[in-house]
Parts: sequence; structure tokens; C-alpha cells
Amino acid sequence: MHKPKATDFALDIAADLQKWRSFIAIGELGSLTRAALFLDSNQSFLSRQVNALERECGSRLFNRTGRGVELSETGQRLFPQVKELLERAQALEHGIRADLREPVGTVTLGGLPSIGTILIGRLFAEVRARHAGVSLKVLEGSSGQVEEWLTDARVDIAILYRYGPTLPEQEQALATVDSYLIGPAGDRLTAAGSVPFASLNGLPFILPGAPNGLRTALDAGARLARIALAPVIEADSLPLQKQLTAQERLYTVLPLHAVWQEVQEGKLQAARIVEPPFQRTVAMAFAKAKGPSRAVTAVAGHLVRIVGEMAQQGMWRS
Repeated sequence: MHKPKATDFALDIAADLQKWRSFIAIGELGSLTRAALFLDSNQSFLSRQVNALERECGSRLFNRTGRGVELSETGQRLFPQVKELLERAQALEHGIRADLREPVGTVTLGGLPSIGTILIGRLFAEVRARHAGVSLKVLEGSSGQVEEWLTDARVDIAILYRYGPTLPEQEQALATVDSYLIGPAGDRLTAAGSVPFASLNGLPFILPGAPNGLRTALDAGARLARIALAPVIEADSLPLQKQLTAQERLYTVLPLHAVWQEVQEGKLQAARIVEPPFQRTVAMAFAKAKGPSRAVTAVAGHLVRIVGEMAQQGMWRS
């Protein structure tokens, strides 16, 4: 019978990470004095640590200069490798704390400007009040960019629009959102509360360029309805879509929450698309390469609750 073997790690020089932490601090700050202040230590102790490291490595790590110290050739070669080792050790420590204690760590969210703007403020306030060890990092981009970030695990959570009756695996539906035809102030077509999808035929649109989820769904709907969508300009920028719709008397298609303020101020008009309704699902997706830590799970829970509260306020349907 095959006997299992334990991995034999030969660790001597790299066994004490605190000494290497001092090495990184001295290398970055260029001074034993400044490094001692940063590490809340003293200069003589750091000097002894450096001497011990140099003996173990069999090579000088720093050159003394009139203004402090600088990395030697050997030190320069080791510096990026040691820094990566310490970053990995720190990430492991954060992961252990996240699994065993209160949520801690940075949670990266990716989303579209039209949805992130109304969610992130409330999310930040809740996370800040309830989870002192959790910080947020927010990336905004087009649907294609967010999909790429999700695949590459650059984000932990992605908030996306999905079109159609089904969602990809491991995604959670948060809300159903109606799409609106957005027009300029005083526009006769959008003055009505709703417009049939067929009314989009031949209108001068500003729409996102392909590949884009909204554009793909609109083009498919147009083919089915046998109408022509005629964008006179393509732009992925939400502010630009709203600006040119108002100034150049164009049209675009957006959820109502994306233009709520402009409609209230009378700068834009919105009519719900019907016959058939053109709807999208707000979906939450997790990066497959990263297991949901306590911090990610906590943030996701807040997102679900916030979206539900907004549904009760009439922003969308949960």
C-alpha cells in the first residue's frame, strides 16, 4: 500500500518573516532610523537583524551611504521576491481572520455606472457602521469590462444586468427592472407614460456599442419586431448618453433609476417600454476563482437587503 508523504519544506533563511519585514521597510525608506520609527522598534535592534540576515544569506544586503542605506545588488534581486512573500503571508493571515473571527479584508466590487451610483453610497454606509475590518474597492465599467474582471477574479462581486429568462450559473437575481425610452424635455413621444417597443423604429438613438448586454438585447428585440434601431452615435458613457439626449434631442434606453434626478428636474423624459415590456434583471455574481470569505459574504448580504428595501420604495421589483 502506498504510504502518504508529507511535504518536506527546508526553511532556514526564510523562516523568520519579521526579519524580512524589517528588510523591506529599510529598503523602502532608505534609513534605519525611519524604518525603526515605522516599525515602532529601535535602530540598534534593526541593525542586528540586518547583520543576522546578511550572515545567513552570505552576502551584503545593504550598502551604507552618507544619507542612510541603499539596497546592494543582492538586496535589489531579493527585494521583489521577499515583498511578494510577505504580501502572500499577509493575505493568508487576513483570510484566517476572516474565516475565524469578524469579517475583515478588502472586498472589490465591479458594476455598471447606472446601477452602482445608487447602491454604493448606501452599501458603504452600512459596511462602515457594521464591519470595521471590511473595506470596499469599487470598479465601474461597461458590461464587457465587468465580465472580464469577474472572469479574471479582479473583483469579488459583480453587479450586472442580465437579459432573458435565465441567469448564468452561480448568479443570484436581485431585482427586475423595466426599461424606459428616454427623450429630451418636451418630447411628444416620451410624454406618454408608456410606449410600445415598435415605437423605437427609426429613432435617432445614442446607444452603447457592441459587445454590450443592452445593445445585444435591443438588437435582438428589433429583429423580432421587424423594426430598425438607428443609433446616430455610439457611447458607453452614461453621463454622455444623458447629456446628448437632452442637448441634441436624441433618445436612449435606460432603467428609470439611472435618470431619476434628471426626470425630476425636467431635463429628460421617460416612458416605460411595453408591448412587449423590455426588462432586465439585476444580478449578483461571485468570482469563481475566489471562495466567498466572511467579508464577501457580509457585503453580499448587505447588497441583497439594500436592493430589497429599494424595491419596497418602488425603484424596481424584487
